[in-house]
Amino acid sequence: MRGNRARDTRPERRLRSLLHARGLRYRVSSRPVPNLRRTADIVFRKARLAVFVDGCYWHGCPEHYRPATTNPRFWQTKIGDNKRRDVETSRVLADQGWTVFRCWEHEDPVTVADRITSILRDGAETRL
Repeated sequence: MRGNRARDTRPERRLRSLLHARGLRYRVSSRPVPNLRRTADIVFRKARLAVFVDGCYWHGCPEHYRPATTNPRFWQTKIGDNKRRDVETSRVLADQGWTVFRCWEHEDPVTVADRITSILRDGAETRL
């Protein structure tokens, strides 16, 4: 499991590269709410947007997740706990006024970058 990165995964790096090329600036692997022990993959502080790039295996993607054959009870519990924590994190951040954006690692990074750009643009227009 040492080879499984908690940050700077290939899908995250691709998405960050596209966002940066669009002139967007952000924080990487940062806590949106300092007193909450949860880290978002990409954080736009001013816009209060937290982006999570969820791995298909670790977060139980309905399209790609395949149950483990070795020690299945442990992994089923682990993935279930991750999914519950994801829901709780999204709820807590939303309650604190944050917009939470979640995408799967298998999604097209250009499409995801377009959706994030749209969220940021729409948020800026509502503040004018």
